[in-house]
Amino acid sequence: MLPNKYKRIAIVTGTTSGIGEATMRRFVADGFGVVGNGRNAERLTALENEIGPGFCSVAGNAADNAVVEELFALCKDRFGREADIVVANAGRGLGGSVKDADLTQFEDVLKINVVGAAAIIQKAAQRKIDIQKSAFPQAAADIVIIGSIAGRNVSPFSAVYSASKFAVHALAEGLRREVGPHGVRVSLVEPGLVLSGFQAVAGYSDEMVNTLQEKYGPLPNSADIANAIFQIVTQPPHVHISDIIVRPTCQDYP
Repeated sequence: MLPNKYKRIAIVTGTTSGIGEATMRRFVADGFGVVGNGRNAERLTALENEIGPGFCSVAGNAADNAVVEELFALCKDRFGREADIVVANAGRGLGGSVKDADLTQFEDVLKINVVGAAAIIQKAAQRKIDIQKSAFPQAAADIVIIGSIAGRNVSPFSAVYSASKFAVHALAEGLRREVGPHGVRVSLVEPGLVLSGFQAVAGYSDEMVNTLQEKYGPLPNSADIANAIFQIVTQPPHVHISDIIVRPTCQDYP
């Protein structure tokens, strides 16, 4: 166990790339201890070696209960106390309309994006309510859920993915109403077009990405979203940013 020198302790899922990795780096740079997660064990090991003692990780699917349990346990084993920030970021995209999308992949999208988010935010809420009874308003407890502008406005080229994010947004708002009165903040972050590596995984062509960049660019990157998340969790405990949309300045469609 490391000395209790960290400002806050965070769990961040999906830390092997994109928004999750950028958020982990932003947190560690500001003196947070971070327990990360991803399915690429080799990448996680490389990040641990690079980042140093402020970061450790659990490889596996964030939708699996055993992985979720291990994430929370590692916070106490490594940093000596419970996580007071949980960022539910793990997810994947799926391009295509309802008519044309590859539905053989839809179950995997739902498991990662919806079941995975539900599993970790449920566990976070259960653990934080009792703690905040005595800690609030002196200390903050944050659950941050990465949604998408596609969970607010259906895109014609990613309607199936949008369905998963509409579900995530419902989970976020439901949990906010449940635990907010107990001093636990639940915040939804809705990125618009962001250059994060997400597009390649979702099957978007380079041509499509270049077209979006030309039309709406410059596009935000993962670090821009990480900065927004950092602003959410560094507010005074009695101040709650419950929902934030981050778009390119020139993005005129929803």
